[in-house]
Amino acid sequence: MITEPNATALLVSVFGLLLVVSVLSSRASERTGVPAVLLFLAVGMLAGSSGLLGIEFADYGLAFRVGTIALVLILFDAGLNTPYGHVRPVWRQATMLATLGVLVTALIVALGGWLMGLSWDIALLMGAIVSSTDAAATFTIVRSSGLALEKRVAATIELESGLNDPLAVLLTLALTAGLAVGGEEVSWLLLGADTLLELLIGVALGWVMGRVGGALMLRATLQATGLYPVLTLALALLTYGIATMLHGSGFLAAYVAALVVGNIGLPYKNSLSRVHDAMAWLSQISMFLLLGLLVFPDRLLEVAPMGLGVALLLAFVARPVAVMLSLAPFTIPWRQKVFIGWAGLRGAVPIILATFPVLSGVPGAQDLFDLVFFVVLVSALLTGGTVPWVMRRLDLVSDEPPAPSAVLEIVSTKKLSGVLLSYYVDEGLDVTGVPLSDLPFPPGTAVTLILRNDTILVPRGTSTLEVGDHVYIASEAEDRPFIRLLFGREEMT
Repeated sequence: MITEPNATALLVSVFGLLLVVSVLSSRASERTGVPAVLLFLAVGMLAGSSGLLGIEFADYGLAFRVGTIALVLILFDAGLNTPYGHVRPVWRQATMLATLGVLVTALIVALGGWLMGLSWDIALLMGAIVSSTDAAATFTIVRSSGLALEKRVAATIELESGLNDPLAVLLTLALTAGLAVGGEEVSWLLLGADTLLELLIGVALGWVMGRVGGALMLRATLQATGLYPVLTLALALLTYGIATMLHGSGFLAAYVAALVVGNIGLPYKNSLSRVHDAMAWLSQISMFLLLGLLVFPDRLLEVAPMGLGVALLLAFVARPVAVMLSLAPFTIPWRQKVFIGWAGLRGAVPIILATFPVLSGVPGAQDLFDLVFFVVLVSALLTGGTVPWVMRRLDLVSDEPPAPSAVLEIVSTKKLSGVLLSYYVDEGLDVTGVPLSDLPFPPGTAVTLILRNDTILVPRGTSTLEVGDHVYIASEAEDRPFIRLLFGREEMT
């Protein structure tokens, strides 16, 4: 038997090795088109008891806790980087997708599972488990493709993912509780009221925590800038925990809190965003690795025929029908509806929800977990592997300018009076080819840096801007509208 400290050293080394393999596999994802989340799961499965490292792991409780924390951090990162302007136009359709869409998806999948031989109770539980979508999985695939999805469509998918977890969780918990005590009938009226209450508490508490947390961050003067990400991490965890204990949706509360904090004009927001982006990636990799360790590949083969049938039903029937019904009241181009219907990827949430029945001792729960896991694998491979192609075919690739290869920012723990703005020099701008000294800049405004391809240029009065440049401008806040007239919309750095 290995004793301490060698036991801990071995555990840390194995985890580090798996992280290295997972990170490097993300490069393979870019070249092959295989979704990165699928590769993370595969690494976990290969390291499991039936794989190369033979790691014995069957702690569903630990997997649930780690997965929950990971999802909180992933949703917080998403909210932190979402402007209000992206959410405001799409909240109604996202809410419909997160409620009616979830119910329709669950019912169609349940009917399909029942026709394939599952008991009605287990089929309904399976439908509830796979009814929610995973925006993190979708945008991981979109980012790795090098394409940019139209903002309105991206905002709808992301907000839907943040809103649809409460109903999926409530459905799963209610059905699991009924089966655990011997098939007790679920009160659908009470379930609907609980869902509405969870959503309201989640939104309200998330808004309050976001306002309080944002005010604290603006007023607190900490001795090191590295302490501010610790404060936002604490805000994410506190918001989830308090909301959940108050019978609200902790996931939704964390997303709303981040949305509020991300839109109050923090002077060090770019630094915070990068830290939370790194935490979200670490969370995503760790979560999928751990979930992959839970699965035995030989058991997946046993459920493969039914799992393939359920996954195809979900991709080609349940999700598209749910989207078309949910978005019917809205005037949305058919191309966007088709893409939203296709891009409803299943990620970690269904796998985590599938641990509920196992932890509650529901008969047949282990087979159900394997079935859900297989459905997620097929969803990631089939749907995720074709998302970039569908984007192109439906002409939904955004005309956003390419991201700069370097970013200039001011890191400050105090709110500054001036602003540092970044613009992409696009075709048609009158500033191209004109010496900087001839541009009608307001007093106190100056170009601080020009990034051309991979070269940093020091701006001088005789310097001219070319199409494709990224230009950084220091200006007074009140002159911002005038600068926009010259350069157009600002870049999201």
